[in-house]
Amino acid sequence: MPKLKLFVAPGTCARVATIALEEIGAPFETELVRIAANQQNSPEFLKLNPKGKVPTLLIDDVPLTENVAILSWLNTLFPDAGLLPKTSDPFDAINQTADLAFLSATVHPTATRITMPIKFMIDGELSFEQVRPKAKEAMTPIMNMIEKRLEDGPWWYGEDWSVVDAYLYWVWSRITSFGFADDDYPNLRRHFELSNQRPAVERAMKLEAKNVEILKSEGLFRPPR
Repeated sequence: MPKLKLFVAPGTCARVATIALEEIGAPFETELVRIAANQQNSPEFLKLNPKGKVPTLLIDDVPLTENVAILSWLNTLFPDAGLLPKTSDPFDAINQTADLAFLSATVHPTATRITMPIKFMIDGELSFEQVRPKAKEAMTPIMNMIEKRLEDGPWWYGEDWSVVDAYLYWVWSRITSFGFADDDYPNLRRHFELSNQRPAVERAMKLEAKNVEILKSEGLFRPPR
């Protein structure tokens, strides 16, 4: 069993990898990266991940970055954990990678424009009032498509939960917290409610809440806006 250590920060997509590890049930450590103190760009952290991002997973002290890679690797290492549907068909397997890539490369960046529009301001000329509404507009057809997919079952792959659902859970949690209306998305609301009931999600959220309290005690908690 490899030694696993995950670098995390509250509210970030490191929540997805945390949920995956909690679902597996194998021992793992977490280390809080203090974004407000720019710790992600410290020389120590950049030695592990030159991209300066979380999540970063250390596997026997060897770093692995990017959620798609981390989740795929965990699925390979723990095939009985149910992180992705089992398949012997290479085409089905690569389509699972495509699903993770869709969440990571399409849905996630659009969500970031909703939740962190300041990242996309140029010389102060793009205001929150401009970036966020445009991002919500771009997100609408994406969520319409996902809402339709969830008609076939409560989860991305129908009756069986997967780490794709963990990624979708994080995105939905984030965008609805910043005003993305959920009125027309009963299937996504059901997905979110069922996700919150999973013990692994409950444990991951407790870890995140604990880190929020640490940041507050250090004066480093920055509420998103």
